[in-house]
Amino acid sequence: MSSYQPLLLESQFATILAAARRNNAWAFERLYTGIAPAVVGYLRLQGAEDPEDLVNEVLLGAFRGLPGFAGDETAWRTWVFAIAHRRLVDDRRKRSRRVTTAAIGSLDSWEPAGPGTEDDALGRVELSRLRASCEHLSPEQRDVVLMRLVADLSLEQVAQA
Repeated sequence: MSSYQPLLLESQFATILAAARRNNAWAFERLYTGIAPAVVGYLRLQGAEDPEDLVNEVLLGAFRGLPGFAGDETAWRTWVFAIAHRRLVDDRRKRSRRVTTAAIGSLDSWEPAGPGTEDDALGRVELSRLRASCEHLSPEQRDVVLMRLVADLSLEQVAQA
């Protein structure tokens, strides 16, 4: 299902990361646009109340933590999704205090990105299958499935997250 393409070549990623650490706005924009759509998709499929707002919190936290981050683009994705997962858990706790029952999430509002009609059609079929599968999973199982399929993380990266 994932249409993840690496953000940049490793040498470019290192350059952009260094520029972000020097507070260059263009570097933050590149990091944000490279990962935000996948994080929004993950959060939306997980039933976040406001996934667009939550992704901003996730990436703001990631940007604030850049001085302590070490690694390549793969490590960056793993780290950001670990932050996203923690923020999602916090969001669920906050909502559970206000609401007595929690829904699986609005899987209808997430659309896979694709450049053409065929990709859109295949994405909708895959999304329909994903929707049906997620309804029968525990929250922990759903986390793993969505991190693998939406975030395109490896099993090792999911375990780290």
